[in-house]
Amino acid sequence: MAIFRQYIAPVLVVLVFLIALVAVSARIFIPADMAAPAPTEEVSPQLDNAQVNFTNAIASGSDALAKLNEVIAPCLV
Repeated sequence: MAIFRQYIAPVLVVLVFLIALVAVSARIFIPADMAAPAPTEEVSPQLDNAQVNFTNAIASGSDALAKLNEVIAPCLV
């Protein structure tokens, strides 16, 4: 038990300290915009990055499929 108390436990304490030191010091090398804490409020999407309204895309897709069917159907008969 004395070996653990004199040699192993201090080494473990120093290793944990060094790992924590490296983890905290790594923030120095992260770019400034990534080093900031994450925002906690909800961010509203901007118009440039807004998602596409898929209801119109599905409707236009079904029209395209109908036209494709008109073209392909005579070839299959």
